Amino acid sequence: MRRFGIAAVVLGLTLASAAPALADATAFLGATTTPTNRQARGVALGTGLLLFGFEFEYSSTTNDAATGAPSLKVGSANGLLQTPVPIFGIQPYATAGGSIYRERIGSGTQTGFAPNIGGGLKIGLAGPLRLRVD
Repeated sequence: MRRFGIAAVVLGLTLASAAPALADATAFLGATTTPTNRQARGVALGTGLLLFGFEFEYSSTTNDAATGAPSLKVGSANGLLQTPVPIFGIQPYATAGGSIYRERIGSGTQTGFAPNIGGGLKIGLAGPLRLRVD
């Protein structure tokens, strides 16, 4: 029982004294559901400074030859402008950037560019752990 108490105190002090994250990486798996369910996977990397942040993402969706569903590869880059510190545990931000995509259907290929703008909130949960709502 004493070891549990010591472990709880150490964990609490670790979370309370954690420095803000300056970079993160996320790997993801998912599905593209139109026109058929196909596997999508990718990786995202991000870093943030006081007011500015940058994120890069790559994703790939497999094709389905039986239904003629295309494969899709996307690379994107975004810049973030955010408040320097959270206000009541919430940090608003705005983002802008673009993506380059390549779609393949059979022997045909289409490549294009898609710009984007948006925003959201980073909500503090515990220590450096935050929920991002876009």
